[in-house]
Amino acid sequence: MLGKVCSFILIVFILVISISGVLSAEPAVHGFIEGAYGPKFSGDKLTRKNDHNLLEQRLQLKAAYRPRKPAWLASWNPEFFYKGDLLSDEYKETLRYQIREGYGLVSPLSWMDVKLGRQIFTWGTGDYLFINDVFPKDYESFFIGRDDEYLKAPSDAGKFSIYNQLVSMDVVVIPSFTPDVSIRGDRVSFYDNFLGRIAGKEANRIFTEPAVQPKNTEIATRLYRNLGEYETAIYAFKGFFNQPVGIKNESAKEVFYPKLAVFGASIRGPAPSLGGIASGEIGYSDSLQDRSGKNRLIENSGMKYLLGYERDFPKDLRIGIQYFAEQMLNFDEFKAHSQPGDIPRDEFRQLLTFRITKFFWLQILEASLFTFYSPTDSDAYLRPRLAWQANDRWKLTVGANILFGKHDWTEFGQLEGNDNFYTRIRYSF
Repeated sequence: MLGKVCSFILIVFILVISISGVLSAEPAVHGFIEGAYGPKFSGDKLTRKNDHNLLEQRLQLKAAYRPRKPAWLASWNPEFFYKGDLLSDEYKETLRYQIREGYGLVSPLSWMDVKLGRQIFTWGTGDYLFINDVFPKDYESFFIGRDDEYLKAPSDAGKFSIYNQLVSMDVVVIPSFTPDVSIRGDRVSFYDNFLGRIAGKEANRIFTEPAVQPKNTEIATRLYRNLGEYETAIYAFKGFFNQPVGIKNESAKEVFYPKLAVFGASIRGPAPSLGGIASGEIGYSDSLQDRSGKNRLIENSGMKYLLGYERDFPKDLRIGIQYFAEQMLNFDEFKAHSQPGDIPRDEFRQLLTFRITKFFWLQILEASLFTFYSPTDSDAYLRPRLAWQANDRWKLTVGANILFGKHDWTEFGQLEGNDNFYTRIRYSF
């Protein structure tokens, strides 16, 4: 609701300054039209439709506005940006519109920028892995074959950026909590811990979100600077888990989003002895409603560690690898208070990723493979993709989501029945 209000105010303001002759020219409108289809490899009778999980047509429009600079705006350098999607989702048989981004950016001081409205944030060094990036994600889009753009969900927020030679700072204030678009069983089946099995449309959990109140405002802070050739940053966040990792009422299958604080750091730069770029990131997740780890109904605090390396090779070849580890703190308390039927957990969960990308035909054709593999969970996820940029207007993408695992309750093992092949064709203008 707040995002719609902010976007409405933004549009009204643009119209007012347009009528006043402030805009130097009509703003250019760009976007694309895209059709996507994702049939499943095998029938999954648990979800609403068992032959596919992606069938949609999308129209995206975006526009940027740069007003002239009359006396009352000269020092503020205002900019306005808008991006919205009209989606015909034939899987859910709905037509809906989403404001992806709609914000105004001003510079009230030479060392400060202020961005207000609906926007998308990306922090940290991970490739598909997130530690200090606490902003909402759309995992349903990720697992069915939508463009990578749709992994990140927008937030209605204010961002305040301060620049200094010693250290720069971003402060993001989010007054209205936005959760991850998590898997709920309608389109993608998953392991339902209440039912103790893989479930689909019959999963009927109740999701309780934090109320929109001043005390529930989320605040994320990043301090960053370059140390020689290395990009460094430290992070702090206070808000809520974006996933419903708390159980409020077991009998009613009611889940909620517990309070969370995150503190971390990252570094990224050249690896002299290896060539290429190396990165590292660490984060401490403080589960504020279960610091002792004794409440089995709320996620424990934890540590997360990430090491990454990527390198470009001759003939348009790029390779990247990552090692990710997640440590549950107070693990002994977790084990002592677990009950029969609870999902088994390890103190340490390890995850390896591998990305290889190769361009052909003067970079017109891109072939890539991204692989997740967890030796502790004994599961994996493969994302092969082939993208052909026929010309400046037309792009064809084909790919697949292939998941498998030893156990039904692990991150990728639970999604094994959702394997699909997808194709997207896009016309940009």
